[in-house]
Amino acid sequence: MTTTTDVSRARAWLIAARPHTLPAAAAPVVVGTGLAYHDGVLAPLPALAALLGAALIQVGTNFANDYYDAKKGADEDAAGFTRVTQSGLIPEKRVKRAMIGAFGAAILLGTTLVYVGGVPILVVGLASVAAGILYTGGPYPFGYYGLGDLFVFVFFGLVAVTGTYYVQATATMAEVGPVPTWVPEGTITVEAVVASLPMAALITAILVVNNVRDRESDRRAGKRTLAVIVGYTWSRVEFLALLALAYLVPVRFALRPDFGLAVLAPLLTVPLGALVAHTVLTERSEAALNPALERAGQLVAAYAVLFGVGLAA
Repeated sequence: MTTTTDVSRARAWLIAARPHTLPAAAAPVVVGTGLAYHDGVLAPLPALAALLGAALIQVGTNFANDYYDAKKGADEDAAGFTRVTQSGLIPEKRVKRAMIGAFGAAILLGTTLVYVGGVPILVVGLASVAAGILYTGGPYPFGYYGLGDLFVFVFFGLVAVTGTYYVQATATMAEVGPVPTWVPEGTITVEAVVASLPMAALITAILVVNNVRDRESDRRAGKRTLAVIVGYTWSRVEFLALLALAYLVPVRFALRPDFGLAVLAPLLTVPLGALVAHTVLTERSEAALNPALERAGQLVAAYAVLFGVGLAA
């Protein structure tokens, strides 16, 4: 954990933004774009806007978690990275303003996608921002009541991948006019939903590693993550189930005649996944799980690139 001594202002803001979490924002966009290319609906500008919007929501969520965890006293003996609000590196009012600024920028950027994606994108965008705040904020922060895993699975996986595919499909289909009020036919496919499952699983797996590492400090702080509620054994079962889901999906695509064997490329990451799994299954200490957390992020990034390219190929 970084000490508060001689930390520059720029360094403090970098700590607060947690750039190491950005692969979790970019990975679903890579996969959704790879599938869009395969289906002939690639639209680079909407894809780029989706990527930037996802990054802003991720950073805003990081600011929100830092701010609200400090307000609730959940950071006082937490493991891992430095929390800038609790440690006094940045005044809490400034962290709150940064949170509002990041989410505001995401909403502003999202208005460009509303022209293409219409009301569905407006609803999804606002719901994503609200979820980022309510993860640790509000009267019933679902990250404190065992619902964080479900939140990540839905918003960072299902919504992010299918949303990326949707905005590109609506942008390239001539029969779809500007600002559609409902989901036009063919803009969300079964393949897009299935392709979202590995990202949903692996990004949720990152959270599982984090929550296993922080289980005891979260329990003392009254933060009832799913790991606190179900314990180490079932958290490890959850982790293995998420990995299994991630590696079964490429096989499903490979069995389809319209996808080639290149879609199996994500299986090259099995050794890295097995390394993370071994640590999660055998360790509880911060010293062991911090490197596993970093490797889980690397797993998401590598898997997303290979899967996106495999889908496109």
